Amino acid sequence: MSTTARSVRRPSRRPLRRRIAHAPRPVAPSAAPPAQGAADAARRAEPPEPVEPARAAASPATWGPVRRGAQLLLGLLGFAWSMAMLLHAGQGGMPWDVLHQGLVRSTGLGFGTVVALTAVLVLLAWVPLRQRPGIGTVANVVVISLAIGPSLAATAWLVPDPGPVARVALAVGGIVLNGVATAAYIGVRLGPGPRDGLMTGLVQRTGWSVRLVRTAIEVVVVLLGVLLGGTFGWATVAYALGVGPVVQATVRWRWLVPTGLTGTVAPAARTARPTPTDADLARRGREISRALDTISREHRGR
Repeated sequence: MSTTARSVRRPSRRPLRRRIAHAPRPVAPSAAPPAQGAADAARRAEPPEPVEPARAAASPATWGPVRRGAQLLLGLLGFAWSMAMLLHAGQGGMPWDVLHQGLVRSTGLGFGTVVALTAVLVLLAWVPLRQRPGIGTVANVVVISLAIGPSLAATAWLVPDPGPVARVALAVGGIVLNGVATAAYIGVRLGPGPRDGLMTGLVQRTGWSVRLVRTAIEVVVVLLGVLLGGTFGWATVAYALGVGPVVQATVRWRWLVPTGLTGTVAPAARTARPTPTDADLARRGREISRALDTISREHRGR
């Protein structure tokens, strides 16, 4: 009698995992399947864990070349168009354009040429910040320097003689468009523009917010432009103080900037174990309950 009692009590002192794994199969058929067999069958029935769809779909690494190239080109064209809107408004250009205007008056070069030369000089500041240029960096220099002339002509053709309200609308619209365009072409992760690489490099090195770094850069640039004879106005101040918050807000649009301005792009093939849902937990609980019931019936039958 004591031997039987010890044989019954001995499995109860084992850990629950060992009791389930080493439980003997019942001799008589039962309505409930064996615990281990049920767990194995459930695991075999489960589909393999897929790549995390939210992360993979939101990563520029999974975008096709057409998607990335189109967003890059549209972002750069939007940037050039925003420059033209602010210049045509006549209320003061962008801080970088104030510098460009001052350089044009000082050197006599064309506006597009000055934009390209300034971009090359800014690229030299990337060296201590350890920023790496990409296709987007080269495209920024080429597209904007070539598109600024036609953009100015198109803006003048669409709004030949803007009144006070139209000037304000052009200036405000140019600020908003510039911030969205900046986030758009940086978001494809093909390399930031020279000026934006300076901004993102300082953000990474200092840990300051995009708003603070962008605003500080614009204030310094506009001071240099004014000293060189560039046009300064209320729109220049509004741009220097307002474009940072616009970029900061646009970065939150994950369909446009999925990894942020300085985030790391996740590989497309990276897998992640999903968080168990309530249904998963309930199913696991039922499996454990069936296993315990099987063990209990076996011991009762002895």
